[in-house]
Amino acid sequence: MGPTRCGLAAAILIAWGSHAQAHEQERELRFAFQSDIHSMDPYALAETFSLGTLGNVYEGLIQRASDLSIEPALAQSWEIVEPTRWRFKLRAGVTFHDGRPFTADDVVFSYERALSEGSDLKFKFATVAAVRKIDDLTVDFITHAPDPILVSEFETWLIMSKGWAQEHGAQEAESSTGASENYANRHANGTGPFKLVSREVDARTVFEVNPDWWNAANKTHNIEKVIFTPISADATRVAALLSGELDMAYPIPVQDLDRVRAGADTDVLVGPETRTIYFGLDQFRDELLYSNVKGENPFKDKRVRQAVYQAIDTAAIKDKVMRGAASPSAMMVGPGIVGYDPNLERLPFDPQAARSLLAEAGYPDGFEVTLDCPNDRYVNDEAICQAVAAMLAKVGVKVDLQAQPKSIFFGKITAPSLDTSFFMVGWESETLDSLNPLANLYVCPRATPDEPIWAEGSRGSMTRGRFNLGGYCNPRMDELTLLILSETDQKKRSDLVAEAWRIATDDIAYIPLHQQAVSWGIRAGVKLEQRADNVFKWRHVVHQ
Repeated sequence: MGPTRCGLAAAILIAWGSHAQAHEQERELRFAFQSDIHSMDPYALAETFSLGTLGNVYEGLIQRASDLSIEPALAQSWEIVEPTRWRFKLRAGVTFHDGRPFTADDVVFSYERALSEGSDLKFKFATVAAVRKIDDLTVDFITHAPDPILVSEFETWLIMSKGWAQEHGAQEAESSTGASENYANRHANGTGPFKLVSREVDARTVFEVNPDWWNAANKTHNIEKVIFTPISADATRVAALLSGELDMAYPIPVQDLDRVRAGADTDVLVGPETRTIYFGLDQFRDELLYSNVKGENPFKDKRVRQAVYQAIDTAAIKDKVMRGAASPSAMMVGPGIVGYDPNLERLPFDPQAARSLLAEAGYPDGFEVTLDCPNDRYVNDEAICQAVAAMLAKVGVKVDLQAQPKSIFFGKITAPSLDTSFFMVGWESETLDSLNPLANLYVCPRATPDEPIWAEGSRGSMTRGRFNLGGYCNPRMDELTLLILSETDQKKRSDLVAEAWRIATDDIAYIPLHQQAVSWGIRAGVKLEQRADNVFKWRHVVHQ
């Protein structure tokens, strides 16, 4: 018989307690998140926590400050030398953790690797036709058309060492949906302020400060060691913080915010997140994989999508599930994202209208469908899905809820065959611009998955609508996205973005739910900076 929940929590706390003496002797940062880093390979999965955490070990050409403004990193400067050519001047004197020098060859290699079959980062190079080395410290990015925001994609494109990858047979990324691994999945060699010491999947990952970091002379942190422990159980994670076994933990469940605030040595940081939580629906199959409706797909009918939308009471979810820590949204972007329109309003919650729409669409008795949902990725994700399932049942849509760890969930919804009919997920526009969700979520996928979006036959272009998992299609949205991509006149571009969001909202391509709150718990004596994209940068931590 296995340990009880309480026994397991106690065992975890005892294990951590054995490190208490070491913690007193050196400045350790001990933190927990609700799930593990997906892989140490920074190209395996485009997921915020994994990429954000790996961004402490690896670095991009640019980085973002705590206010999300762009700062130089491995590139010390950049400019548009021609309408379709960006030139990056690389930082001299940078070395990888194994001592190899960082040069333009590593940038070109990292571009090629990001386009490899197993990479989940192809979408970052939607406009890129080629990357050319000019000299050891100069690289040109040549685009198919003018791209005024190219650089904004590059914080989480983390640069890898060409020599290290070749030495260890890791020249290509391994897909997050595949069963195979290579050396880069469990090892790391970046240029960042911290380096990997040990990796125990789903248990404990240890990092130490990189004394040879290129910016060590100007560092603001005083951390020597970082110990990360994934803790999926909310109660265990909060207990570890309150007991002093952790310096930082996130997310803090909304029901525990007051408890952590009231702790003698703990506090919480809460702020709005730029991520939007939403529901996606399979709109491309002629018959849903997981439904009792045979021979047709109810989600192809806008009336059905609208019925699902109007059956969801976002005010109740905000008040009862999220305890106020959410902002219901009519759009797939929120405040802080270029293109957000506060005048766009959600359709009203109206169960009677939902039932009428279902009847008009030919489903007077409703139908059954499976809802896939993560249970360890977003704030109260499983509880949200449970609430929505209950709301849909009241209008006749019977939901079979499948809540699962993100390691299973993302493999399911991102598989080439899309092994789901209805799902809840979140989207973060890391560029802080509407082009990011429009290009990834709304552009119509081609029948052939590898057919490029921006230029036929270009190896550097991304597949159409890389994360348009439900197969939504509207030709005008495709046209608008292409125009937004290369429009340099800001007034014209704003008008194009506004039109795109009006169409997206009217079509009910997705069902936006809310922007959740970022909630971090910290111990007294720990100072850090919270970012609105929920990325935790250890270079800002001061342990007093």
